Amino acid sequence: MADRDGVRPAAATVPEDARLAHAFVEAVEALLCIVGPDGRILFTNPALQRFTGLTAADLLGQRFWDVWVVPEEAVLAAHAVRTAVDSGVAHPQEGDWIAAGGERRRVAMRNTVLYDDDGRAYAVASVGIDVTDDRAREARLHHQTRTDALTGVANRAALFEALHARLEGSAAPGCGLLFCDLDDFKTVNDVHGHATGDRLLVEAAARLVEVAGPGHLVTRFGGDEFVILCPAGDEQELRALSTRVGVRLAAPFPGPDGALRIGVSVGAAIGKAGESGDDVIARADRAMYGAKSHQRRRKPRSS
Repeated sequence: MADRDGVRPAAATVPEDARLAHAFVEAVEALLCIVGPDGRILFTNPALQRFTGLTAADLLGQRFWDVWVVPEEAVLAAHAVRTAVDSGVAHPQEGDWIAAGGERRRVAMRNTVLYDDDGRAYAVASVGIDVTDDRAREARLHHQTRTDALTGVANRAALFEALHARLEGSAAPGCGLLFCDLDDFKTVNDVHGHATGDRLLVEAAARLVEVAGPGHLVTRFGGDEFVILCPAGDEQELRALSTRVGVRLAAPFPGPDGALRIGVSVGAAIGKAGESGDDVIARADRAMYGAKSHQRRRKPRSS
């Protein structure tokens, strides 16, 4: 009952707050638990019970890493609890949990150390949120922002991201780069239309992926230009790959009125640790234009 000022007496607040807290714990979709220093489960809420497919009685007393933590992360989970109780600090974490039926789910956790009346840490409370769908959506968005919409290979952003990883810092491993420009592609567009040109680009990208093989990043740099990032950065490998690219793209492409033939000009560059991606691409681009000019000089003049 409230007094004349509308304020509830302190004695009446406790049971009401306890009722609200109980209602919240019972209804919330977050996965709530409390575990002791030895990892044994002291408390779970209905959401976590539904997640595991086990009752509160089934869960009580079990070590949590034997119930919902994936086997490969069990040792880390046990260490995290011991460290939190010893230090008084429980860090946020994210890991894979095993749901009912054996399905793996990604769970983000916010953890808190609990203390008794004497100030001794005796347990860790955790609030878990199933973020599996969020992480999958983020991965799809990341893939979309790093993928060329037409050909399905990587785009410029993905290339520069990979170059940064291979070149940034004095201990970076470096890489090799092939800059590939399709010859006579403009003629295909002008004569047969952009739809045919688009199909040719898709097929050219697929051939480059096939030729490059695993471990290499094939990128549509723009228009009819493609870049292949080679992790090894070896001159002999780049020459061999360049030859394979030339042979594969010289093979006929399907066209609306029969086979279409194009060529490709390829320039190579090796990126060293500490270089910028722009510089390496520029060198490969210049080498490609040198190769294209050389091919033009070798073409026989029409009489």
